[in-house]
Amino acid sequence: MLLISPDQFYGFLAAAILITASPGPDNLMVLGVGMSRGRARGIVFGLGCALGCLTHTLLATLGVSALIAASPVAFTALKVFGGLYLVWLGWGALRSKGGARVDENGRGDGKGSADGSLLALFGKGLFANSINPKVVLFFLSFLPQFVVAERGGVSWQTAQLGLIFTLQACVLFGLLGYFSGTVGKWINRNPRAGLWLDRTAGAIFIGLGVRLIAAR
Repeated sequence: MLLISPDQFYGFLAAAILITASPGPDNLMVLGVGMSRGRARGIVFGLGCALGCLTHTLLATLGVSALIAASPVAFTALKVFGGLYLVWLGWGALRSKGGARVDENGRGDGKGSADGSLLALFGKGLFANSINPKVVLFFLSFLPQFVVAERGGVSWQTAQLGLIFTLQACVLFGLLGYFSGTVGKWINRNPRAGLWLDRTAGAIFIGLGVRLIAAR
């Protein structure tokens, strides 16, 4: 069974961690739930959000495999358009004015509430992430950047990358839920921290996109 190379693994993991750690609706919601309803609920809601990535992994794996079967040119086109999309996301992150805040009533940046039992919270996180079209598009753009078609087993490479992303998201979101009170208050006291995380993620997005476009 073909495994991704160490270079693929470490490069992808570093990018995935920085992107996951950047302030966004999911991790701000995890912090908000943890701060308002306790560590256990923050952790469970975060795990639900993270495991929703498995749906996007499956879609990306099937989509990339279908393109390879149809035409290598189509796969190249996906990577180029994916690169342009990543550049666009990166530019948006670089232009961000930061100011992310965590609402202690259970909302991140004022988006909705998430109360209820542990199972209900897990289901809400899982469902919200699974049906998010922006996350689908992100996975279809991000994962193929680290696939080396010449090594073969493209679908298996894509699946491994998606699993790695999901696992690191589980760890980070779980930690966010556990330390939600401390982290949330720190973010609220240091709004520029979110700004610099956005800048870092934006640079990564643009670097990945430009590298791909230039290579093709």
